[in-house]
Amino acid sequence: MKIEIINGPNLNLLGQREPGIYGSESMETLLDSLRRRYPEIAFTYYQSNVEGELINRMQEKGFGAADGIIINAGAYTHTSVALHDCIRSLKTPVVEVHISNIYQREEFRHRSLISSACKGTICGFGMDSYRLAVEAFVG
Repeated sequence: MKIEIINGPNLNLLGQREPGIYGSESMETLLDSLRRRYPEIAFTYYQSNVEGELINRMQEKGFGAADGIIINAGAYTHTSVALHDCIRSLKTPVVEVHISNIYQREEFRHRSLISSACKGTICGFGMDSYRLAVEAFVG
């Protein structure tokens, strides 16, 4: 099984950015943990602060190059019709992930424009949200 993890804007700063919200674990640490826990899965990772680059990557992986895509679209979650349309066009299922509980944050974060295009949404479990998304594909 191949799972692509895609992170959007500012998530390159995980482990440094607002640890009270996002924790102190880096994405590299999480990826190491996932690879140890799921040795049968080939994980690939991509992060960009640019919406079009995220779309290009999803299109690259979403037609058979990956068995599942986990996306944390960051702030684009709440603004991007383009990401929504991209996810709907893919053959590969996509699970939306958020580290924080977006419903306990600012009101503008309460609405996701991509949720309806995704297989499911996981939020509020810190970095463990990514593991829970993996379980959605293997469980």
